[in-house]
Amino acid sequence: MTFVATGGLGNQIGNHTDRVVEQLGRAIVAGEYPPETMIPLDPDISEMFDVSRTVVREAKKTLIAKGLIQSKAKVGTHVRAVSEWNMFDPDVLRWHAALKNARPFLEELFEIRLIFEPAAAGKAAKRATDAECAALARLCDDLATGKDRAAVAVADLEFHKMILKLSGNRFLQSLGDLVQAALYSLFIAEANERNDQETHDFVERHRAIVTAITAGDADGAQSAMQAVIMAGKRSEMPA
Repeated sequence: MTFVATGGLGNQIGNHTDRVVEQLGRAIVAGEYPPETMIPLDPDISEMFDVSRTVVREAKKTLIAKGLIQSKAKVGTHVRAVSEWNMFDPDVLRWHAALKNARPFLEELFEIRLIFEPAAAGKAAKRATDAECAALARLCDDLATGKDRAAVAVADLEFHKMILKLSGNRFLQSLGDLVQAALYSLFIAEANERNDQETHDFVERHRAIVTAITAGDADGAQSAMQAVIMAGKRSEMPA
């Protein structure tokens, strides 16, 4: 069960409030406390984590800000409906990405990526300089030569974040910053599954984006980005 006090995690997080937020947040996202159900009372949480009531109150404030819980006087604290959670909160994204059954979350993640990443690639094709295109090409080289799956995942993340930045749209750039934790988890999982041919195809799909952006081909850049995302979706969620 996620909702357990563990000294190792406490040391890792380094802060009592963060520790309570981390474990209780994970438990809620994992469904251990379903929507509309009550979480334990403050004294019980305090005892479970061996922390003060002040720490519990601060942790609850953080979870309220993330949209996960709602507290009412004389009623208690209950988990809010999933539709009310702040899905652009980095912790909420990270907790979803870590679920054992992350398929519903991944479906939504791929859906939102298909909405904004091709559009960003199209805008980048109209704005990117030669130096910026060269930087994208170098990231493609890193995808091909990464020493391990973590290095490939980092290069993949940087590639997609750079295209969002090159769009010139601050909202699109912020979206990339917000979902980066979830995307890193996704990219490292994809990297672990590829054989040599799949790795070659993966790199060439990314190079197609760079080719289109370099040529100023907005439609081609959008199509190439769609192909990259759809290939990732097939890899993560085979029919």
